Amino acid sequence: MPAENDYYLKNPEYIVNKYGNMLFRICFVMLGNSFDAEDAVQETFIKYIKTNKSFESEEHIKAWLIRVATNKSRDILRFRFKHTELNIEDLSELSVENEDGEIISVLYELPEKLKIVLYLYYVEEYKVDDIAKIIGKTPSAVKMRLKKGREELKKNYLELKKKQFKEVNNEKR
Repeated sequence: MPAENDYYLKNPEYIVNKYGNMLFRICFVMLGNSFDAEDAVQETFIKYIKTNKSFESEEHIKAWLIRVATNKSRDILRFRFKHTELNIEDLSELSVENEDGEIISVLYELPEKLKIVLYLYYVEEYKVDDIAKIIGKTPSAVKMRLKKGREELKKNYLELKKKQFKEVNNEKR
């Protein structure tokens, strides 16, 4: 890694500014509310600041941050499961258009292992091999999760649209 980049990579403010929004979106997709997502991102950056780990490149830092953020999100989900409280009202904040909000809410309903792979692939534009490294699975497992995730997303979205269509037709009668 070039020496001039070392300063930026060791500068927490640079890392927070560069990756904060991306990590927030990942955590938000996993957790369903902005408060918990902010907590997970904050804990991720605290761990980054405290780590003595040497990183090979900026991509290595990014992958490490995503891994830590998803683990922190899982910790929060485990805590929630044990203490049962769920707030998904913030989902609409992610959407500009109603249809986007519907897709995001359907995505949120998918199992965690499917939604994180779909998010990393389609939103963050990671390659299958990179996602495999981040989540600790084989590329073929990632491909299967992408396939299953797409199928589930399509099925659930079509069911939602079908339900909405029936509701509109019932109102017209």
